[in-house]
Amino acid sequence: MNGFDDNPRRYEHLTRLRLEDPGAVSRAAAERRPHPGPRLGKQNFIVAADHPARGALAVGKRSMAMADRHDLLDRLQSALAHPAVDGVLATADIMDDLLLLGALDGKLLFGSMNRGGLAGSVNEPDDRFTGHTAAALQSLGATGGKMLVRICLGDPATVSTLESAAKTIDALAERHLVAMVEPFMSVWDHGRLRNDLTADAVITSIAIASGLGSTSAYTWLKLPVVPDMERVLAATTMPAVLLGGDPSGSPQDTLNRWQAALKLPGVQGLTVGRTLLYPKSGDVGEAVAAAASLLNNHPARNFVPEQEVPAP
Repeated sequence: MNGFDDNPRRYEHLTRLRLEDPGAVSRAAAERRPHPGPRLGKQNFIVAADHPARGALAVGKRSMAMADRHDLLDRLQSALAHPAVDGVLATADIMDDLLLLGALDGKLLFGSMNRGGLAGSVNEPDDRFTGHTAAALQSLGATGGKMLVRICLGDPATVSTLESAAKTIDALAERHLVAMVEPFMSVWDHGRLRNDLTADAVITSIAIASGLGSTSAYTWLKLPVVPDMERVLAATTMPAVLLGGDPSGSPQDTLNRWQAALKLPGVQGLTVGRTLLYPKSGDVGEAVAAAASLLNNHPARNFVPEQEVPAP
């Protein structure tokens, strides 16, 4: 198990800094050692922590699993301490905490830019840009920004989401920052917005997202692992990272799917959050190490999940 410190005052110094010295965040960003940058042939491992800002606190059947910020920071620091973890994808509040904790030295930083499509909201497809801006990410020394682009043909809000995403891609490109675009074809299903995870739907979302903005020079795609990934990845020449989603099934099955997809052309790595931060085994370090062993630059590339990952 993780054995995290349960002292309720363990992060009180963050509150003090925010209250008495808010400039400490920008100083921490300026003083941190940057990551050398992505390279073809070295798959990157990025931990995602931007779900809470959409009101999406659930992990599996645990409806409030991500509600405890202290616990989340414990888990993030444990994950980021693994040498194979290259960086973090987070909203400004979490990014600022991690900067103050000194947990992002030598890491890739991706800011989460649109969190306005609140989970369960009647306006969920209207995914407005309410988080990091391109200018703020440049000031932080970030690698880029991530945007969720849900394309719901039955909802008129989709066109404004697409327009905002296109403008944001341009703003990032002007600053030579990566635009990590996470596209989905989405449908209303009994009052809830559901992402279509068939191969044809993912391919269609790629085609639409790839054409956003006046340049694709700095665009990456963040894609789900679905059946027929060979055909999915043949739909683009852009670098792609694989997302984890809400964990379902056994850890062994999840790792098997990731392992197969990571071998395909164009896959630059993993960008995974809840599956690793809240693993069924209960051990963040163990879950991160198992995922890291799947990357093409890891010495344990020939890892066999069945031998290493405990049954749930």
